Amino acid sequence: MVVLNRIYTRTGDDGTTALGSGERRPKYDLRISAYGTVDETNAAIGIVRLYLRDARELDAMLGLIQNDLFDLGADLAVPEREGKAERLRMLSSQVERLEHDIDTLNAQLAPLTSFVLPGGTPAAAHLHLARTICRRAERIMVELAAKRDEPVGDAAIQYMNRLSDFLFVASRSVNDNGAGDVLWVPGQNR
Repeated sequence: MVVLNRIYTRTGDDGTTALGSGERRPKYDLRISAYGTVDETNAAIGIVRLYLRDARELDAMLGLIQNDLFDLGADLAVPEREGKAERLRMLSSQVERLEHDIDTLNAQLAPLTSFVLPGGTPAAAHLHLARTICRRAERIMVELAAKRDEPVGDAAIQYMNRLSDFLFVASRSVNDNGAGDVLWVPGQNR
């Protein structure tokens, strides 16, 4: 259980922050950027949910995703090291659930005939924004994983990769199952 009695600690006033292991890192550290951008993705999804009054199934899916993103933040906040006690880690079952949800939503969509521009309904536009933030988080995580002594679990990276796909499919779902998508017309404004 997490207990937060005091919100400000002043320990970050020197430009550092603590990982879940207690190790202090500069606030610009790539690991901090990774879980900070995962948190930003979560906040964007929270905004999407404000627009989903009539889409209970999708809202429920997004609620599970928001919880998963906290798990992912906890995973990233405590780098996996040999000999250390196991902490909360992303699991392949979480990735598989996302794949199932993508398939469920995608089965109802009109086939794509062009790339889709962000837009349509407010929910779809916010889902596209969440998708782009998610992609940024994934890029940061992959960069972090490429560094020596900065482990990132495979399931964590896979989760973010699938999440961006989920958010794209979800945006089409709330755009009247693709009928309200705003399609790219190459060279239209030449």
